Amino acid sequence: VQLQASGGGLVQIGGSLRLSCAASGRTFSDYAMGWFRRAPGKEREFVASISWSGGATYYGDSVKGRFTVSRDNAKNTAYLQMNDLKPEDTAVYYCAAYDSSGFPHLQASGYDYWGQGTLVTVSS
Repeated sequence: VQLQASGGGLVQIGGSLRLSCAASGRTFSDYAMGWFRRAPGKEREFVASISWSGGATYYGDSVKGRFTVSRDNAKNTAYLQMNDLKPEDTAVYYCAAYDSSGFPHLQASGYDYWGQGTLVTVSS
């Protein structure tokens, strides 16, 4: 499967953005999806994951209550709605997918396919 992330940009503190991850190549519902981010000078961080049907979600502690992951299998797209953005949310955001068993996968090594990343900058 090929993944294409989009929707990043510059946003003010407290603002919102919605990232999209468009998939192509195979049946989208065969994959659980995840979002990761890498801030400047920091390691890659797990952000959120959503199960194959969308019935289950899981969030990293730093975004819980502010971010919402969703998917539309008919549109082959996953989303990350980000609200109440903070400067520490500034990062390159990546979507990823896996088709093995188990949910959620919290480590990047558990994902087989990756998008190219989209930059989110939160500024005052």
